[in-house]
Amino acid sequence: MNKRFVKKIKNDIIYYAILALITLLRTLNRRASILLMRGVGRLAWYLAVHERKKSLRHLTRAFGHEMSRKEIIRLSKGVFDNLSVCVADAVRLPNLVRQGLDRIVKVENFHYLTDAVAKGNGVLLQTGHFGNWELMGTWLVQKGIPLRVIAKRSYDPRLDAIIVGYRNGAGYSNTARGNALKTMLDGLNNGCVYGMLFDLDTKVKGVFVDFFGKPAHTAVIPAMMAVEHDIPIVPVFIRLNDDYTYTIECQSPLSLQHTDEPYVDAQVNTQTCSNVYESMIRRHPRQWIWMHSRWKKQPPKAAA
Repeated sequence: MNKRFVKKIKNDIIYYAILALITLLRTLNRRASILLMRGVGRLAWYLAVHERKKSLRHLTRAFGHEMSRKEIIRLSKGVFDNLSVCVADAVRLPNLVRQGLDRIVKVENFHYLTDAVAKGNGVLLQTGHFGNWELMGTWLVQKGIPLRVIAKRSYDPRLDAIIVGYRNGAGYSNTARGNALKTMLDGLNNGCVYGMLFDLDTKVKGVFVDFFGKPAHTAVIPAMMAVEHDIPIVPVFIRLNDDYTYTIECQSPLSLQHTDEPYVDAQVNTQTCSNVYESMIRRHPRQWIWMHSRWKKQPPKAAA
């Protein structure tokens, strides 16, 4: 059978399944949608063998010296459970917005972000694939933060349209990764806030920094841009609480190194950003997507 035809059928099945799930979750109340998705998440832990094995392997790499195998397994199940609840709420965002996000969201140290925005020079908001980042973006826009995001296009244009539609509907624009640098600089010059999720191993220009004691390829552009254009990097993360509310945590702007050696600065400052990620993930390990192969690329010597 033609591979292209098989791929099309597979993509069609995934697309229409996602549409059906969206429709179902939006007809249910929040409690029912969370119960449903928690069941899906628990089932996925057993059936999605490849993703389960990756999460266990990566959690062991990060915490194996301080956690037992039993604790690692429990944590892996918690990651799937946490993600499933966040998916339920992300899909139902229009419903949650109508009911008022402040019912389920509280914020800590919001002044760090609002003070940086008030200066009018633009802000790089450092966050990650942590907690419910889509819900966080919606909440920030509702509070007057002029948020923009740079994101990779989905493999399926139809899914991409759904995701972009969510973001545009929430009030923040989505620019596809690629030739977005000029758009981003223009936005920053106009005082916009750009959400940067660079906690994954991607194909963008990067350097190797320490992440849980192992080299991890990390995007270098945010740190370089911050120094070159004097733009603050403000870490902001959202976590799901045990009672199914959310807490948005804002941190003080990062202190970045700026010398006459830009490549050294890029390495040092990217490590500073990575340290923020590691610190948050250590404190709340269930909130991050451990299915991702964070250490996939390695420095040539280590790989050899």
